[in-house]
Parts: sequence; C-alpha cells; structure tokens
Amino acid sequence: MIYLQDSINQNAELARDYLIDGPVDSGTLIVLAHGAGANMHHAFMQQLTQSLVAKGFAVYRFNFLYMQANMLDGKKRPPDRAPKLVQHLESVLADIQHKQQQGELNYKRIMLVGKSMGSRMMATLTSSLHQCEMPDTKAALDSVIGQVCLGYPFVPIKGGVPRLPPLNESSMPTLVLQGERDKFGLPEQIASWTFRKGIEFTYIPDGDHSFAPRKSSGTTFDANLALVVAEIDRFCGSLS
Repeated sequence: MIYLQDSINQNAELARDYLIDGPVDSGTLIVLAHGAGANMHHAFMQQLTQSLVAKGFAVYRFNFLYMQANMLDGKKRPPDRAPKLVQHLESVLADIQHKQQQGELNYKRIMLVGKSMGSRMMATLTSSLHQCEMPDTKAALDSVIGQVCLGYPFVPIKGGVPRLPPLNESSMPTLVLQGERDKFGLPEQIASWTFRKGIEFTYIPDGDHSFAPRKSSGTTFDANLALVVAEIDRFCGSLS
C-alpha cells in the first residue's frame, strides 16, 4: 500500500527543477523545454532525450514552475503568463552557467530545443522582445549557437494572429520542425507568412502536433522521431 505521504514524496522527487542526461562533458548541451500540457517526464520528452543522448549530446530538461506545482499536489494548472515563463528560462540558463563554472558541466556550445509553448518562450528569450536581466544568463546565451522549435504554436486552435514576432525578432539561427498535419501551423499557412533569413523549415511526414502519423500514412512515430533527431543533429553540425 502507498500512503498519501509516500505519494507526496514521490511527486516531490519528480518535481525537481531539472534532469541532466548524457555525458556532462559533451561538446553540445541541449536545453530542452516542454510544452504547455506535458512535463519533462512525458514519454515524448524521455524518448527524445534518450535519442539525443545516443547521438552524443548532453540534455538538460526542466519543468516550468507551474508544472512543478502541478506535480507536487496533483492539481492541473494552466501555464503561467509569458513573462514568468521567460523569466524561468533565464534562471535555467543561469543555473547552467553556474554549473559550467563549478565544473559540473563542460560544454562548448548550447542548443535550445523547445516543444510547442517551450519553443515560443525560447524564441522570445533570444529575440529583441525580451531583455535579459541576469548576468549569468547573458553569459550562457553567448554559448548558444541556435534554436530548434518542435511544433511551433503559430496560431491557437481557435485561430488568431500568427505568433511570428518571437521568431522574426531574433537573429538566432532557427530550425522549425513542424508536422504536416499540425493544426497550430499547417504547411500551407506557413508558406503564406513572411519570415526573416536564418529560419529553416522541415516538415515531418503526416505528423500531428506531437509528430504522430496516422496508421494509413506509411510511416510511424518512431520513424518521425528519428527524423526529428537527425534534423537536430544536422542543424547543430551545420552551426559548429
């Protein structure tokens, strides 16, 4: 039998701010941010992390504060507003810089990778829309070579103005990996918008917002995830 206190303690363990997987002396550290509804322990995040580690990357994944609170008491909360989310991203990069200074990490460069909401917040952090306040964050950002958006949430499901400014107001080399059936931004919609130079797009075959294809598509989720990882690896190599 699992008593309530035991359950709370288990949840508290899972609500740690970060996990580091892979060789801490990897040349490239990937900072992986989750989406609005699934935390860093979600099967997608774990499988992606394991695949990136197999490629030789170190991966630092974390939970935003609202998600940590959700896991602690089991109550579901919506994401915090963007300023608070981006502020937490600053603290994550500051922590990474501190770990580098203390010898707990030994990387040469950082790649930012975000799923959906996480990608939007990372793009905001690296754009002129946000001014970093923490010196350690600024130091860590000097090591960032690029950013990858996994299913960027261009438009809400109910429609609205496309969220292009975080991408277009950044000078950071950017790769957008978007499912062909992603309702947050379909290929034909994306083709109608104007983007700055330095943004690449790769469309994941028959993928939805989580890159899952239909059974009749002739591809599989595992194949799509392998493509995602290969594209991240290629993009990172192109910036080295």
